[in-house]
Amino acid sequence: MSNKSNATTNSAAKNAAIHAANLTGQDAIALLVADHREVSDMFKQYEELGGRAKASKQKLTEKICNALIAHTQIEEEIFYPAVREQIKDSEDMIDEAVVEHQAAKDLIKQLKEMDPDEDLYDAKVKVLGEEIEHHVKEEEEEMFKQAKKSGLDLMALGQEMAQRKQEILSTL
Repeated sequence: MSNKSNATTNSAAKNAAIHAANLTGQDAIALLVADHREVSDMFKQYEELGGRAKASKQKLTEKICNALIAHTQIEEEIFYPAVREQIKDSEDMIDEAVVEHQAAKDLIKQLKEMDPDEDLYDAKVKVLGEEIEHHVKEEEEEMFKQAKKSGLDLMALGQEMAQRKQEILSTL
């Protein structure tokens, strides 16, 4: 077996193992926090690339955008409706999160239509990172704390969200 073939097999096995772990043992909040950390790490990697790594920037931006697309979609389809239903007076908190998602989606759409050497590309990635950082802080400090106390079945939600996330990622 060639090294390339072996690497592909190892990568596929690793992805299957991650997928299986996500479907069986991670509650909704743990899944979302893991997504937050993964995207935060990617934004840090982007900052470290410097000015000349155009191809690497574009590849990393694509990964960031796809991760955010999947993340926002599982939150909006599954997590937010469950929180809204379970937590009294959560409407304002959820509505604000949805508006923040829309702002991120607008930047993602713009970035997907740009090349890294265009004016404002780096600035848009930076602003997206800042918006996401703000959004994450609010979710983790407010919404997730309330969700943990609410009696939501976070394991069942986590399994549903992990499965849906894999479906979304497979289409991107």
